[in-house]
Amino acid sequence: MWGMSVAQPVEVDREVVDFAIVGKWMEEQGLPGGAFEGVTSLGGGTQNIMLRFHRGGRDYVLRRGPKHLRAKSNEVIRREARLLGALSGTGVRAPEVIAACTDESVIGAVFYLMEPIVGFNPQNELPELHANDPEIRRQMGLSAAEAIARLGALDYRELGLSDYGKPEGFLERQVPRWLGELESYSANEGYPGPEIPGVQQVGDWLDRNRPANWTPGILHGDCHLANMMFSYEGPQVAAMVDWEMSTIGDPLLDLGWQIATRPEPGTTGAALVGKLGAVGGLPTPEEMIEHYGRFSDRDLSHVTWYTVLACFKLGIVLEGTHARAFAGKAPKEVGDFLHAITLELFERAHRLME
Repeated sequence: MWGMSVAQPVEVDREVVDFAIVGKWMEEQGLPGGAFEGVTSLGGGTQNIMLRFHRGGRDYVLRRGPKHLRAKSNEVIRREARLLGALSGTGVRAPEVIAACTDESVIGAVFYLMEPIVGFNPQNELPELHANDPEIRRQMGLSAAEAIARLGALDYRELGLSDYGKPEGFLERQVPRWLGELESYSANEGYPGPEIPGVQQVGDWLDRNRPANWTPGILHGDCHLANMMFSYEGPQVAAMVDWEMSTIGDPLLDLGWQIATRPEPGTTGAALVGKLGAVGGLPTPEEMIEHYGRFSDRDLSHVTWYTVLACFKLGIVLEGTHARAFAGKAPKEVGDFLHAITLELFERAHRLME
């Protein structure tokens, strides 16, 4: 325990989170004061920072963008806090927001406080119950499919999210949008350019085979198993986390994402889900599709297309960290690891296109 509520934890860079300022802001929101205790950094994505702490008899998780903010970091966190607030009470498994600071001038970045999630991330641990029972692991995969199906079934207009995204032309925009993103990585000093075989070929296939009809809904946007927390007591999803890529779009892309990122033991991508990826036991894509259909009335006849799009989009997203690593904005080993997954994703896309 620190003796004063304004004491800065020695392991936390004041430029990242100044606890004196955060403490004052919390009290202005009507939250209890006191010393900041048990401050720990939580693992997660490579893009954002999360700190768990205890103050005034309550536990919190603070989430903000990375230390080296990118152009859209603050807007991403601002949007994420808004969406999670709208999802409260819907039954969708998501973190509960306590308070959000959308004014980036307070600590130099937009941030929000949320309730800690009781559960485990299969990227970091696999409890004995789950490690020893392949049926539990199969049910974990089915619970993930159910979670995204329930999200996609919500009426975003009723939740006040009509302006949260631009669903018109969503599918048509995907290929040019992400090819443009890939091209933008050349701004990172030292990056030699993407060495990803067949990028344009996959993009052309997606444009030729794009579904003609679909219904807009809430899209998580990055719902692989490493972005889900699971119950210690069983296979149920405790919460979907890392909502930074959420929007209003075609929710079937979330299903394609689940299938595209389904960990296959022995691949680099399996390491993204740690021990769960190593032991396997997850449902087949066919089982995932069938289970999704129990909670959704969407047309599932084009799931292969959405899976290829997921490989294409996620591969380009991960390549961004690889590019930033050349410029010293991300660890080299992380960039190399994610680049290897990008290559596997594009290999999977080509197999699906055959």
